[in-house]
Amino acid sequence: MGLLPSIIWLIYFYRRDCHPEPKSLIGRVFLMGIIISPIAVFLQLAFNNISSLYFFQANTAGFFLWAALVEEIVKFVAVWSVAIKHPSFDEPVDAMIYMITAGLGFAAIENILVLFKTIPDGINVTLGVLALRFTGATLLHALSSAVTGYFLALAWFSVRHRRKFIFGGIVFATFFHFVFNIFLATTENQTAGLAMATGLLVGLSLLVSILFQRSRDRSQNISEEIRLA
Repeated sequence: MGLLPSIIWLIYFYRRDCHPEPKSLIGRVFLMGIIISPIAVFLQLAFNNISSLYFFQANTAGFFLWAALVEEIVKFVAVWSVAIKHPSFDEPVDAMIYMITAGLGFAAIENILVLFKTIPDGINVTLGVLALRFTGATLLHALSSAVTGYFLALAWFSVRHRRKFIFGGIVFATFFHFVFNIFLATTENQTAGLAMATGLLVGLSLLVSILFQRSRDRSQNISEEIRLA
């Protein structure tokens, strides 16, 4: 059940690819997103334990910033280690698809752990949490990863500024991830916090839709150039 939100979003984004990627590679990237997630947890907890600064203690802005940064880097590493050198990685939109896939894999393990804790509270609570995770954290992971993916596409097809693009992508993804967590975790009025987080997701969805279309257009242009060559 914990996999369901990620699978649904994965199917949605996968079908938006004009030249769908090999399902076997998509599966490997998704699995790597799951496998690599404990590294993020370890780094988050380790940093929290060794930091003596209040700014970086649990449930503070500093901790949420660090947590978001670690998760975005880990998802990027998942794609870099599995897909980046694969022959199928040959179009700009591929970077977004693979990053989204890794993000959804990462979200899947989070969902499983969260839902496991709700089992004693009954099926209604579990289903309610599942619905919130589907429209909230799971979508957030997909969208923030998509932002990194767009910049990864720019980096991969513009070698001169590769590192700058990758760095910029992770920074922007971390920012959106951080703000989302802040809205939900530190806003005194939970309803207001949820409303602001929802607004952020709507805005980020529109941004990713634009970036996705740009990447698809560039991919189609590349395909046309290859066909005419």
